[in-house]
Amino acid sequence: MGGIVQFDNVGLRYGTGAETLSDISFTLAPGTFHILTGPSGAGKTSLLKLLYLAQRPSRGLIRLFGEDIVTMPRARLPGFRRRIGVVFQDFRLVPYLSAYDNVALPLRVAGVSEKELDGPVREMLAWVGLANRATARPATLSGGEQQRVAIARAVIGRPELLVADEPTGNVDPEMAGRLIHLFDALNKLGTTIVVATHDIHLIGRVAHAQMMRLDRGRIADPTGALRHPPSRPAA
Repeated sequence: MGGIVQFDNVGLRYGTGAETLSDISFTLAPGTFHILTGPSGAGKTSLLKLLYLAQRPSRGLIRLFGEDIVTMPRARLPGFRRRIGVVFQDFRLVPYLSAYDNVALPLRVAGVSEKELDGPVREMLAWVGLANRATARPATLSGGEQQRVAIARAVIGRPELLVADEPTGNVDPEMAGRLIHLFDALNKLGTTIVVATHDIHLIGRVAHAQMMRLDRGRIADPTGALRHPPSRPAA
């Protein structure tokens, strides 16, 4: 049975430079939790961009939800993106919307009525500790508060796939624990989760999480050895 995500010999190159990602192959089973690690510059953010369809690969095959997204017409991509929740490293909140309206945005796009979305949005804001900041706009929120709004917005619609780039980078350890608990609860409801992080403490918080490490644009095994080492030049 295929996974919810399948990469087969994927490469990504920006412009004419060297490949940022090379020979990336893995399958994510539905309902699994994955933590993506690796040093700065290893390609973690680039890999996440492929997962949430912000970038197409230079080569190789990517299948999401059982469909080939490399050859998929661009007109179909927005519908696919609505099945994916994303926590961006730079938050990307809508500046003229309140915290409440930022969190409500995915539900409104999905056609949920105002009456039906009010309870879930307020509950989500309370969960991330922002019940009293519902009317605040992003410019008046601290970096940690903006991060929590971004996470609430990403998970409010119970996406099939959640992709998070350093989701606890701007919050204190107590709130980081709450947010990981939120991700874990969402995962138990069936969402496949991929979290990129440098936080070694975070790595041990989810006992069932599977580790995936990038090293110089390639997937490494738990010992640090590359699964797909560069081929040697011909003698």
